[in-house]
Amino acid sequence: MKVEVKKKFIRIFDKRFRSDKALQEKFKERTKMFEVNPSNIFLHDHKLTGDKEGFRAFSITGDIRVIYVIEKGTAYFLDIGTHNQIY
Repeated sequence: MKVEVKKKFIRIFDKRFRSDKALQEKFKERTKMFEVNPSNIFLHDHKLTGDKEGFRAFSITGDIRVIYVIEKGTAYFLDIGTHNQIY
Protein backbone atom coordinates (compact mmCIF):
# COMPACT_ATOMS: atom_id res chain seq x y z
CA MET A 1 0.00 0.00 0.00
CA LYS A 2 1.22 3.49 -0.78
CA VAL A 3 1.98 5.57 2.33
CA GLU A 4 2.05 9.37 2.68
CA VAL A 5 2.84 11.29 5.85
CA LYS A 6 1.20 14.60 6.67
CA LYS A 7 3.37 17.54 7.79
CA LYS A 8 1.64 17.43 11.17
CA PHE A 9 2.66 13.79 11.54
CA ILE A 10 6.31 14.66 10.92
CA ARG A 11 6.22 17.44 13.53
CA ILE A 12 4.61 15.13 16.09
CA PHE A 13 7.06 12.31 15.35
CA ASP A 14 10.05 14.65 15.72
CA LYS A 15 8.73 16.16 18.94
CA ARG A 16 7.95 12.85 20.63
CA PHE A 17 10.69 10.58 19.28
CA ARG A 18 13.59 12.74 18.06
CA SER A 19 16.08 11.23 20.53
CA ASP A 20 14.79 7.63 20.41
CA LYS A 21 16.88 6.00 17.65
CA ALA A 22 15.61 2.50 18.45
CA LEU A 23 12.00 3.61 18.02
CA GLN A 24 12.85 5.39 14.77
CA GLU A 25 14.28 2.13 13.41
CA LYS A 26 11.24 0.18 14.61
CA PHE A 27 8.99 2.73 12.89
CA LYS A 28 10.86 2.25 9.58
CA GLU A 29 10.62 -1.53 9.94
CA ARG A 30 6.89 -1.50 10.70
CA THR A 31 6.15 1.03 7.95
CA LYS A 32 7.83 -1.24 5.38
CA MET A 33 5.83 -4.16 6.77
CA PHE A 34 2.65 -2.07 6.45
CA GLU A 35 3.43 -1.11 2.84
CA VAL A 36 3.81 -4.78 1.88
CA ASN A 37 0.84 -6.10 3.84
CA PRO A 38 -1.30 -3.79 6.03
CA SER A 39 -3.04 -6.88 7.43
CA ASN A 40 0.20 -8.38 8.79
CA ILE A 41 -0.65 -9.89 12.17
CA PHE A 42 2.37 -8.23 13.83
CA LEU A 43 0.91 -4.76 13.12
CA HIS A 44 -2.31 -5.35 15.08
CA ASP A 45 -4.14 -3.12 12.60
CA HIS A 46 -7.67 -2.17 13.66
CA LYS A 47 -10.55 0.22 13.03
CA LEU A 48 -11.09 3.00 15.52
CA THR A 49 -14.40 3.95 17.08
CA GLY A 50 -15.95 6.92 18.85
CA ASP A 51 -14.53 10.31 17.92
CA LYS A 52 -11.86 8.56 15.80
CA GLU A 53 -14.39 6.59 13.74
CA GLY A 54 -13.28 6.34 10.11
CA PHE A 55 -9.62 6.11 11.09
CA ARG A 56 -7.43 3.06 11.65
CA ALA A 57 -4.38 2.35 13.80
CA PHE A 58 -1.50 -0.10 13.88
CA SER A 59 1.20 -0.84 16.43
CA ILE A 60 4.86 0.12 16.22
CA THR A 61 5.58 -1.32 19.68
CA GLY A 62 3.32 -2.58 22.44
CA ASP A 63 2.24 0.97 23.35
CA ILE A 64 3.20 3.11 20.33
CA ARG A 65 0.53 3.42 17.64
CA VAL A 66 0.15 5.13 14.27
CA ILE A 67 -3.25 6.57 13.39
CA TYR A 68 -4.00 6.74 9.69
CA VAL A 69 -6.78 7.08 7.15
CA ILE A 70 -7.08 5.44 3.72
CA GLU A 71 -8.14 7.63 0.83
CA LYS A 72 -8.10 6.46 -2.79
CA GLY A 73 -5.75 3.57 -2.05
CA THR A 74 -3.22 5.65 -0.11
CA ALA A 75 -2.66 5.45 3.65
CA TYR A 76 -2.10 8.90 5.17
CA PHE A 77 -0.31 8.78 8.52
CA LEU A 78 -1.86 11.38 10.82
CA ASP A 79 -0.58 10.82 14.37
CA ILE A 80 1.86 8.68 16.34
CA GLY A 81 2.32 8.20 20.06
CA THR A 82 1.49 6.14 23.07
CA HIS A 83 -2.04 4.98 23.66
CA ASN A 84 -2.61 7.88 26.07
CA GLN A 85 -1.12 10.48 23.70
CA ILE A 86 -3.26 9.67 20.68
CA TYR A 87 -6.60 8.53 22.10
